[in-house]
Amino acid sequence: MRQSPDPALTATEAALWGCAVERGVAADLTILSDDAGQFRVGHHALCWVHAERLVHKLPCLSLAQQRALERAGIWDLYGRLKAWRQDPQPEERAALEAAFDAVFRQKVPTHRELSRLLARLYGRKAELLAVLDQPAVPLHTNDAENDLRSYVTRREISFGTRSDTGRDSRDACLSLLKTATKLGIPFWKFLAARFGIDSAQEIPPLNELVLKAT
Repeated sequence: MRQSPDPALTATEAALWGCAVERGVAADLTILSDDAGQFRVGHHALCWVHAERLVHKLPCLSLAQQRALERAGIWDLYGRLKAWRQDPQPEERAALEAAFDAVFRQKVPTHRELSRLLARLYGRKAELLAVLDQPAVPLHTNDAENDLRSYVTRREISFGTRSDTGRDSRDACLSLLKTATKLGIPFWKFLAARFGIDSAQEIPPLNELVLKAT
């Protein structure tokens, strides 16, 4: 069972979510996570890759159980949701919800653990199908995890920062770098604009550009 989140971490994430909404981001801003408890604030969506990983890790003691896992139909449904996200068709929503029910409410006599896990995931239906309400919501957290990979690599090499100031500086610079890159702004041009270099191109505040992009 997943441990209860640290209340301090939950309060921090809730404050960040509230601050984003207060500053003009859509009130229905959705937080997508791997199910770490502190991220279940506001509108929450659950990563399909992490949800399926629970199924993938189930032990199989027979060929029948292995085949039950392979036939569960989760990835087929994921593929349909992925296609729907690229071209949302409101009239297909009911069919996708019915397909979700068929996958996660199925009983598997040869694999009781699978049946119990599917039933547990069925209880997270709204979070797994958040994309039907907001097609812009990703189905997985891979992009967010890739954004942190450079930080993790650095930490493995240098064992992290030596002070809280160093940590805050690293996190701020990394956030600016990733945000500018996603907005199509070369980071060095962004820094030149902020440092007031005469030949630098004027670049509006990133928060204004983010709001325009959303």
